[in-house]
Amino acid sequence: MAKKKTEKEVSIRRVADPNVMGLRGTVLDQPITETLDSNYMPYAMSVIVSRAIPEIDGFKPSHRKLLYTMYKMGLLSGGRTKSANIVGQTMRLNPHGDQAIYETMVRLSKGNEALLHPFVDSKGNFGKVYSRDMAYAASRYTEAKLSPICAELFRDLDCDAVDFVDNYDNTTKEPSLLPTTYPNVLVSANQGIAVGMASQICGFNLGEVCDTTIALLKNPDHDISSTLLAPDFSTGGQLICQPEELKEIYRTGRGGVKVRAKYRYDKKENLIEIYEIPYSTSLEVILDKVAELVKAGKIKEISDMRDETDLSGLKLTIDLKRGVDPDKLMQKLFKLTPLQDTVSCNFNILIAGMPRVLGVGELLDEWLAWRTDCVKRRVYFILSKKKEKLHLLLGLKRILLDIDRAIAIIRETEEEAEVIPNLMIGFGIDQIQAEYVAEIKLRNINKEYILKRVQETESLTAEIADLEDTLAKPARIRKIIVGELETVRKKYAQPRKTEIVYSHEVEEYEEDVQVEDYPVTLFLSREGYFKKITPLSLRMSGEQKFKEGDGLRQQVEASNHTELMFFTDRQQVYKIRASEFADSKASVLGDYLPAKLGMDEGENVVAMVLPGDYSGHLLFFFENGKAARVELKAYTTTSNRRKLTGAYSDKSPLVAILPLAEDRELALYSTETRALLMHTSLLLPKSTRATQGVQVMTLKTKYRLERVAPVEETGICNHSRYRSRSLPAAGALLKPEDQGQEQISLL
Repeated sequence: MAKKKTEKEVSIRRVADPNVMGLRGTVLDQPITETLDSNYMPYAMSVIVSRAIPEIDGFKPSHRKLLYTMYKMGLLSGGRTKSANIVGQTMRLNPHGDQAIYETMVRLSKGNEALLHPFVDSKGNFGKVYSRDMAYAASRYTEAKLSPICAELFRDLDCDAVDFVDNYDNTTKEPSLLPTTYPNVLVSANQGIAVGMASQICGFNLGEVCDTTIALLKNPDHDISSTLLAPDFSTGGQLICQPEELKEIYRTGRGGVKVRAKYRYDKKENLIEIYEIPYSTSLEVILDKVAELVKAGKIKEISDMRDETDLSGLKLTIDLKRGVDPDKLMQKLFKLTPLQDTVSCNFNILIAGMPRVLGVGELLDEWLAWRTDCVKRRVYFILSKKKEKLHLLLGLKRILLDIDRAIAIIRETEEEAEVIPNLMIGFGIDQIQAEYVAEIKLRNINKEYILKRVQETESLTAEIADLEDTLAKPARIRKIIVGELETVRKKYAQPRKTEIVYSHEVEEYEEDVQVEDYPVTLFLSREGYFKKITPLSLRMSGEQKFKEGDGLRQQVEASNHTELMFFTDRQQVYKIRASEFADSKASVLGDYLPAKLGMDEGENVVAMVLPGDYSGHLLFFFENGKAARVELKAYTTTSNRRKLTGAYSDKSPLVAILPLAEDRELALYSTETRALLMHTSLLLPKSTRATQGVQVMTLKTKYRLERVAPVEETGICNHSRYRSRSLPAAGALLKPEDQGQEQISLL
């Protein structure tokens, strides 16, 4: 008998490669955990560590490889070259293909306007970050070089400030990080989606970032929000500042900020010009949304809206109808369209190869620790070079005592290989010093030259002592970093592009339409037709009209303001107010809900629920005999969402949905003609909508739960026969006297 596998050893079947294993058609068993470890995890880690998440220097590997290649091509100080040339050279470091490399360059370019401080000085059409359809030109048409600010990325690169690693085919070296002299990780906006995690870093103003970093160096308890006012975006706009939320983002590294467009009103032409939009949207998305609202009749103040973006910059023009208040219209558009949008923040950074979500304070602390190490490595590199030079000059100083003797030793040595050993013996110097002396040109063997070189030893000794003191004193390292930050601020800082407005200064749009409230009766048919009828119309009406084969499912008395929830057979719920339906009559079919609510194709309504103040519960009964009690507040939403997915469990077909204001006794019927009486207090409430529930009625394989009804609506006379001391229970076979008349199902 084969050994039974445990749950953790669930196997997958894999046909062996006959070329590798020598066995054609062999089936191998491998634990799925081992497959995930060996196949999926390396891929996931590669995406996280080597592709999607930026590191402490503010760059992803693709950015770093491109910029380093441009630096090695001499594009920091030279003229522009064709983008195709840069792309081709970058493929020595980045094997992902020319199109991926060029798209990286486009985002870093000045022409694209995606960054506050672009790293690529571009010429030609590089598209625009605020346009979805404005395509960039091919790499053979555009030109590029490095922007001046890139000098701050490569300043210490030749001083051993960072580690160098092999490229993908071990033919050259590339830096693992770029030794940026300012916290570029906060200045340059960056986003990436990895496996199971993402990163979205909004940009901040360079001057504010430098000021904040300097303040933290001088005082670790510095209040960051006093100098780092708010995020700054290359597309401008107005940031609606809520100080408490902003502090929470600074503390946790997660959250979002609201940004709205900027506009001006031309009274003479009676039009609005929008010239800055939120960073997270595009012109086309805004135009599509406004067109949709105009078509739906929700915006009637606009006669035309068009994109007039040109070489002078972004411009959306709105032609107004006569008598329209432009400010009120813009408030309405801010609420209903992406002209006001939330820009998400998720400061997920790779720190020593591990992804971490950091607040701004923690992020700057990590950057300062890394930058301190870079400065120390640079100082140590310079110190080592000066010590080497001093060592050579000390050997030269020995020669000064007797130049003629040195010349004589060289002249009298018969073999070239013996020159160095003879100088070492003759003057008591080591091999390096002897090599240096032996390489001096004949024209430099004079006292003047040697005296000048020897005099350098005094200045070198002083410089070495100063550098050693710098390494020994953290305060001096901090002073160097402060000096570099002040220089960067002075040379490259720009005024804020995104204006800050405080939430209490912003007027929010409020709907002026007041909906009248009055009593109504609601009717839902089995095929999904809905009618809302007033009491007067109901009294005057005759029999309710339904399609052939259709009939009444539910009838409820309510008011015009009542909120309705329609549950469907796709585990979804649609929320709408009764006031959004027109008053109807008994003689018409009513509104067809799948069309009215925009349901998916083939989706049908199974129940209507009036949630009221969301204080009660909903009971869900499934064919497998399980029941779930879900709190109504699980269906509340803070926004005006019409559709909620995952409204209930999809593990078994639904039998009934029952609103429950207070506990009561219910009768459960199975297809075996068994009945079970249960009290709802035995079901514990859950806050998760998609809970599978608990087993209340045990069923044989070929039977299922058929319907549920309140006990008082059934014909059961002998209640004690069908009650059980504990759940789940099978119930009892129905006696003829307890069957009563056929009851209407709750669905």
